[in-house]
Amino acid sequence: MADSRNNIDILHGCFNTEKKKMRRILFSVLLVALTVSGCGRDNKKIPVSDKILTGKLSNGLTYYVRHNEEPKDRASFYIIQNVGAILENDDQNGLAHFLEHMAFQGTDNFPGKGIIKTLERHGVSFGGNLNAYTAKNETVYNISSVPTTDVTLVDTCLMILHDWSHYLTLAEEEIDSERGVISEEWRTRRNPSFRIGLQINPVIYKDSQYAKRDVIGDLNIINTFKPQSLRDFYHDWYRTDLQAIAVVGDVDAEKTVEKIKTMFEPIPAVENPKERIEYGIPEHDEMYYALGTDKEATASNVQILTIIPDKRTDKDKFSYLREGLLSSFFNSMIANRLSEIMQQSDPPYLGGSIKYGGLVRNYAAYSCSATAKPNEETEALKTILTENERVKRYGFSDSELERVKATLLSAMESSYKQRDKFSNESFVSDIKDHFLLREPLLEYEDYYDYATKVIPKITVKEIMEYAKPWFAKKNQVAVITGPDDVTHLTEDEVRGIINVVEGDNSILPFEDEFIGQELVPENLKGPKVKEVIPVDLFDAEEWILENGIKVVYKKADYEKDNVSLYAHSYGGTSLYGVKDLPNAENAAVFTNAYGAGEFNSIALGKALAGKMVSCSTTIGTDNEVITASSTPQD
Repeated sequence: MADSRNNIDILHGCFNTEKKKMRRILFSVLLVALTVSGCGRDNKKIPVSDKILTGKLSNGLTYYVRHNEEPKDRASFYIIQNVGAILENDDQNGLAHFLEHMAFQGTDNFPGKGIIKTLERHGVSFGGNLNAYTAKNETVYNISSVPTTDVTLVDTCLMILHDWSHYLTLAEEEIDSERGVISEEWRTRRNPSFRIGLQINPVIYKDSQYAKRDVIGDLNIINTFKPQSLRDFYHDWYRTDLQAIAVVGDVDAEKTVEKIKTMFEPIPAVENPKERIEYGIPEHDEMYYALGTDKEATASNVQILTIIPDKRTDKDKFSYLREGLLSSFFNSMIANRLSEIMQQSDPPYLGGSIKYGGLVRNYAAYSCSATAKPNEETEALKTILTENERVKRYGFSDSELERVKATLLSAMESSYKQRDKFSNESFVSDIKDHFLLREPLLEYEDYYDYATKVIPKITVKEIMEYAKPWFAKKNQVAVITGPDDVTHLTEDEVRGIINVVEGDNSILPFEDEFIGQELVPENLKGPKVKEVIPVDLFDAEEWILENGIKVVYKKADYEKDNVSLYAHSYGGTSLYGVKDLPNAENAAVFTNAYGAGEFNSIALGKALAGKMVSCSTTIGTDNEVITASSTPQD
């Protein structure tokens, strides 16, 4: 499938968070949380995990193998190609994605639909555990959750990766057959966001290759290209020096490495290979203005984007990890402030975001964005820029930093206790980033040990010093998007709002209000247990309390740092008359948003900083439910 993923959602002014499971989120946070100046390790190299067997064959192909038993008797197989749509010639626009489709339409050892049929016989479904994606800078194929009790199936998966590397058939009749499939995907992808992207990307990425490529490509080229053009792209770019094999799961790692060497070493390296260019984005002093509209767009978005070249060559050193931690804390603190604005009775916009993060390969971006109320783009942009100016002038308070530190450390501790539950896919994600982006590949225990020592030493001053370049007036783009039938901010109006905010002397430091009392001010004493009844079916106990409440308790240590609660009573909205029914149906929504006791929702969030606690209520047709989870210590 086509994948035009970036780390920043340009159209909606926020960063993708995404598509990644909790373990991956915590693991990535840890990745950036490991160093501060003065610790003596900044200039030392980060070791690659000793639990990953990695190396490079004589033909240039890289391999990574890791034994992991979560889940048991399953493994995932990936081939990661440092190749994407960015490398297409103008007459090949769309062929990187087309080639991805053809990888499932016949190889030397699996003719026709052989790959799909072979794997589906073993329960590996096409489109689910057998899949691929194409992006601007990479193409990745995966065979996931494969049963490893069948050794021949493991060998089959390795052979499929082998064929994807160098032995696609690319038969003319299969190519012609696939044109219709790609054309239909081209049509279905043209939603409002995609159509708006076609309008604004040429401005954001002006005079760069990124302005020319959208992965799905040119429909005219897709329908008319000669098969040899696709074969040329395959020969030029699907080659061993740009490929990595990753196998993670319940396999014998050393034996798997030997199989990879035996199977992949004979693949010939391409002679006189083309240079794999890392395309750039030209710098500019003046602010660009991009307007994108669509009749089906549902909201207006305003954004000031600052593009920041990432020229670092020290990603293998601890100093790189320190920088990531500083940006992570900045993002968290400003997000907390913007969250408070949304708690107002009449917030000035529908949503806002200020954040630093990745844009495209070798480029980061600092984004100030907001989703405006209908015909209120001026107020939305002014508000988000005012908050940006406030943090630029005054920074953050120590109390704000301490809360995000506590939250991170708590999440790290919980994740550390669950480290034996990390999934195969989460490890592969880290491997992919290491191969494509030179990101560190450190073992989790090392993360935790180092991070818990250095996080307490980070200061607000250090964070703001690091963030100074983000506020520069260079490489800026004003991006306005929304419906056709709305009056949008012009370039002059955007510049005027920026000037007003930057000259506003009434902007004051942020006031961090906090109720300095315990959430639970006294020890709670529960009612006595009148009776204990064994529940043998679930290896549990039922406690009958003196107030009539029944409690079923079961000890479960699969999640070693988690306590879950589910409370249920009969009743629900069916007890209410027609007049009160709307209130009954929506009561739980307001209950979850109002806080608890003397703590409103903002104060409650601050009081729970650093604690792994969640609680919610629902009212069904015939019941009321409270669900909650926490850790034993919280």
